[in-house]
Amino acid sequence: MFDLARAQERCAALIAKARAAGADAADAVALGDASESVSVRLGRLEDVERSESEQVALRVFIGSRSASIQATDSSDPALDELVLRAVAMARAAPEDPYSGLAPEELLARGPFTDLALCDPVEPSPERLRSQAEAAEDAARAVPGITNSEGGGASFGRSVVALATSHGFAGGYEGSSHGLSASVVAGEGSGMQRDYAWRQARFAADLPAPEMIGTLAGERAVARLNPGRLASGPMPVVLDPRVAGSLVGHLLNAISGSAVARRSSFLLGRLEDQLFDSAIRIGDDPHRLRGLRSRPFDGEGLPTAPRALVQGGRLTGWLAESASARQLGIAPTGHASRSGSGAPGVSASNVHVEAGTLSPAALIADIADGVYVTELIGHGVNPVTGDYSRGASGYRIANGTIAGPVAEFTVAGNLIAMFAAMIPADDLEWHRAINTPTLRIDGMTVAGD
Repeated sequence: MFDLARAQERCAALIAKARAAGADAADAVALGDASESVSVRLGRLEDVERSESEQVALRVFIGSRSASIQATDSSDPALDELVLRAVAMARAAPEDPYSGLAPEELLARGPFTDLALCDPVEPSPERLRSQAEAAEDAARAVPGITNSEGGGASFGRSVVALATSHGFAGGYEGSSHGLSASVVAGEGSGMQRDYAWRQARFAADLPAPEMIGTLAGERAVARLNPGRLASGPMPVVLDPRVAGSLVGHLLNAISGSAVARRSSFLLGRLEDQLFDSAIRIGDDPHRLRGLRSRPFDGEGLPTAPRALVQGGRLTGWLAESASARQLGIAPTGHASRSGSGAPGVSASNVHVEAGTLSPAALIADIADGVYVTELIGHGVNPVTGDYSRGASGYRIANGTIAGPVAEFTVAGNLIAMFAAMIPADDLEWHRAINTPTLRIDGMTVAGD
């Protein structure tokens, strides 16, 4: 794969070739990835995978016409062909009054802050295997575990470089370590499966593999012999490992592209009190070792921490340059690039600030409710906010977690769900979207 210097050099070469071929403006991105993973099952080596990839992508502009193209061959002859095809495509493309590079006066200027994204130590395949074995062994040692879907350990390294024809050039490297275990409890038709996993930039930030395995085993056993829920309205409490999906729906709805297309359920609600006034949701692209930290965005604009929700109100949309022009606002530094095509929009390290109640106190007054640990399906309407997803978890009875329950649906509307959301105080930082336990009263549960 690319090293950082090579990735930046290839971007600069693409820009120079595009201008020479007649492009009025251009930007180029180079992406490199290398990963290795080891999985074991029932104490035996199951799989070893090693992959490397690199790609370059070019976006060219001729007036208000544009075209994007990508390739995995970064040699000079391949880049020459890439540029000629891109310029020809742009000449034939329809005009788009909103297309173009990010405003030059807003571009990020280096040197960029070191966000500690790259672990210099790469684990050996033997080390990965021993971690995978330790995770699975710990999971299988939990009483009640009868089978295993495997333990795994992985490592990856990535390179991102971006250059534009109006003066931006930058790049950064990142690493990723992962641990996982998935096991089965019970026998026959009563079997239940669950898992645990963790990802971090640095190996030192991962828990011990034995902890991951034990957690997976305990979760699977706790799901044995699930009951059924009666249908009706009741409080729903979301475990942190699924609560982040609720914030994900918010992020999609405040994307400038969704708002510009008028396909967001939050259209016209920018000034509304959507959450309780104590709710704050933050986005921090500069968090050290953060899974989604980045010094600049996919258009070369600076990134900065900001509140997405403050005092229960939205602080604005998240916009790349094209949707910002369409909406008449400034781009917000949230452009994302994954290769060819126009930039999209993405947040970075997002979190819901912790509340004041412990999870136990949060459910103490619930006489009949449900604690959700798994959500199934994608039953969310992005235009209306209507929400309906399959779920499993545990019944809440008289203020305490009771037995497991399964095969039910939780439904509502995201506007009402946001307004009713109450966070607990158990926020932890090891996901891209981090939330504490969340309580939402008034949802509809469809069970028996």
